[in-house]
Amino acid sequence: MGQTLTGLLTSVRAIAGRPGAPAQGRPGGGPDQALLAALRLCGDHLSALAAVGPLTDARRTRLIASIGALTTACSTPGADGFDALLRTGQQALDSGGEAEARLALALADEATALRARSKGAWRLRGNALDALGRGEEAITAYERHLALQQNTAASRDVERRIATLRAAGDRIDEALTLFRETAGAGTETAGAGPEASGAAARLSRHLPAAEARAAFTDLVRLRTAEHGAGDPAVRRLAALYAEHRRLSDRDPVADPLLGGAEPIGVPGLRRLVAGRTVCLVADTPRTAEQEQRPGSPLAALIEGYDLVVRCDEARHTAPAARTDLHACTLRGDTPWKGPRWDRRAGARLVFGDPLPHWRLALRSRLVPGAQDRVGDATLRRPLHDPALLGEEPGGAGPASTAYTVLRLLDFLGTPARVDLIGFEGPAALSPREREWVGTRTANTDDTAVRITLR
Repeated sequence: MGQTLTGLLTSVRAIAGRPGAPAQGRPGGGPDQALLAALRLCGDHLSALAAVGPLTDARRTRLIASIGALTTACSTPGADGFDALLRTGQQALDSGGEAEARLALALADEATALRARSKGAWRLRGNALDALGRGEEAITAYERHLALQQNTAASRDVERRIATLRAAGDRIDEALTLFRETAGAGTETAGAGPEASGAAARLSRHLPAAEARAAFTDLVRLRTAEHGAGDPAVRRLAALYAEHRRLSDRDPVADPLLGGAEPIGVPGLRRLVAGRTVCLVADTPRTAEQEQRPGSPLAALIEGYDLVVRCDEARHTAPAARTDLHACTLRGDTPWKGPRWDRRAGARLVFGDPLPHWRLALRSRLVPGAQDRVGDATLRRPLHDPALLGEEPGGAGPASTAYTVLRLLDFLGTPARVDLIGFEGPAALSPREREWVGTRTANTDDTAVRITLR
């Protein structure tokens, strides 16, 4: 590989010249100057790779092969090297290093200079800026890509990524607004010490991601030291920080293994249930028998709700029973080995921890086409996530799925009404969970086995 790398570098220098030197002309014309500039950038990168010794990284080996293809395109009369340029930029991104991301950005700049209306070039630039943590600039590039993209389906990943980047920036803006409101008009007031004020002054949504994360971390740490973790403003600041970190760490594109389902987060779920009547139906023999009986009052009652929620694996409920939202909790040491979720549902929420187990379970148990939406990582642990309910884990044992759904709906606060149907047995909810439901019960209907929450 060392000789191949050296030979390729020699070829690149022969075609593109060294940095600052004019490119050598060829009889019959040559490639566009932007392509030659891109090739010189690749030559610089090859020089840096040659200096570190033999290569064992397969991704960098593929990058070198892409640079070789670009070199061939630039040295072939009449060849169009633009596609090879984009492939080289994408391969640089796929290599995963910061130096490779900078190379991808530089190649994207040359590509947009060469073809300003190339949607591929603008997406490459957005992806490179995104990889470097320059979110606001990435949004601008992504928007240029969307303006040129005519395929609506192909735009969804980019649209979701823009929404994620904007949401992360919005959390920073909200944190700074909260700081100003609680600290007072000055920069060093009784409400905030000089160190916390300095951290707030450094924090901005326009910073690179790593710098913004560091400033945000300092602000939360200092405000917690000043006022304590129990202070309402500090709790809200910590929740904003947790949500910002989660948004910043999210994958830039949807997981292709979700089977075509749309990821849905906290804002999307809030919109889904807003102003609607919701019922949680227990999977009990009595409820299932009454629901399946033609013309039964219980079947008519359930059908009258806007959203029907069912939990975990159905043992008694009919396979064709209406399910608008299915929720389940991962149990055991290998939750990804459970039965596949093939029951049709409009949306599916999967609760579980740790994150690698949750991801593997989704990839192993989701059935393509069995759901339109899947809850994303922001919804996987609502009881203990500091951005949501933020309760300490442990103590009273694991929560039931129905209880987790009730607490989540209560936190969202947007449903018009939430009813429990069929939760009459002593095993339906734990004593702690029944106590929580009891304090919020507005009405009970023994004939329909219905509990209406306030």
